[in-house]
Amino acid sequence: MFRLQYLGIRYHGWQVQKGVKTIQGTLERTFRYVLQHEDFNILGSSRTDTGVSCLYGAFELFLPQPINPEDYINALNENLPSDIKILSGHQSTYAFNIIQDVAHKSYGYYFAIGEKPHPMFAGSVAYAGLEVDLKIMEEGASLFEGKHDFRRFCTQGKNTDDFVRNITHSKIEKPPEGYVFLPKNDIMVFKVIGDGFLMHQVRRMAAALLMLGKGEISLSEIQNALESPLKTPLCGKAPANGLVLENVSFTDDLF
Repeated sequence: MFRLQYLGIRYHGWQVQKGVKTIQGTLERTFRYVLQHEDFNILGSSRTDTGVSCLYGAFELFLPQPINPEDYINALNENLPSDIKILSGHQSTYAFNIIQDVAHKSYGYYFAIGEKPHPMFAGSVAYAGLEVDLKIMEEGASLFEGKHDFRRFCTQGKNTDDFVRNITHSKIEKPPEGYVFLPKNDIMVFKVIGDGFLMHQVRRMAAALLMLGKGEISLSEIQNALESPLKTPLCGKAPANGLVLENVSFTDDLF
């Protein structure tokens, strides 16, 4: 298993798609060059959307013969684009499943308030406007904690029939110190942790909180949406550039 980070602004998400640049497709092309063969498969722990970035993601590399993943990190990084970096590599066990063995995923939606930040930060920070009510946004974020039906906070696929997800952490916070990809001032993050998420769920939750902070919807509307049998989304999706997959944790502490 490999750990990686990437800036998603130039990519059409994780999953390979014909005719567009994706994270998985770029990794596969680089592995073909470094390994000098194409007898392998890559499986990611999360399928991030177009424009979404990642700080500490994971993927498995399946090969007919075992290798020492650490031996390939330098060669991979030398041949990958500058916006993708392999952080580490570990030999996973035969029983390990990179999708089923996920304990939780952590996302951060970063947004700037006040003066619009320099465009160079646009790859990882959304702009919320001159002023939002952070206090009511904090109240709104707390409504998402616990086990809820998020059918009105997701994009529903053809086979989607289970909308219940458990959110263990949902708060508006100051970002951690030392994040060089963020402006120094007037930045907040909507931090959300759960055991799994629906399509576009975090972006729609973030959009609802930003609308709440601007007075465009109320706390009761968010609460009612969590209890509603309707399937139409409460709001649109927040811009993808503010969303970062911060961590994927597994049930096996080794990874």
